[in-house]
Amino acid sequence: MPIEYLNPPTLHQHPSFTQAVKVTAGTALVFIGGQNGVNETGAVVSDQVDDQTVRALRNVELAVEAAGGTLSDIVKWTIIVTDTASLGPGFAAFQQAWGDHPNPPAITVQVVTALANPAFLVEIEAIAALP
Repeated sequence: MPIEYLNPPTLHQHPSFTQAVKVTAGTALVFIGGQNGVNETGAVVSDQVDDQTVRALRNVELAVEAAGGTLSDIVKWTIIVTDTASLGPGFAAFQQAWGDHPNPPAITVQVVTALANPAFLVEIEAIAALP
């Protein structure tokens, strides 16, 4: 199996993420740069973190599809939110967008004081493994 999801019993178990993901040689890795809540023209879609999260996730999805994959191929998420954003709505939007895909990926969430554009509340990057 080219991708193995590892949740050893010696680590905390959580249904929303995997503790480690092993990707075997021969798998194509796709590194998706940080995506913000902007539309195809670069305009920020909203001043709400949930709306920006939904659009940032859609942008990640469009990027992974351009590489021939789907959201299910993502093995690692990095979610960066500003300290002014409410985490609850952002996490709820993320969970709704991710849905019930099997094998949740590894995930890192970072809280920062600001992103490159003051209107940005969230930035999401991902790594996909295409068998």
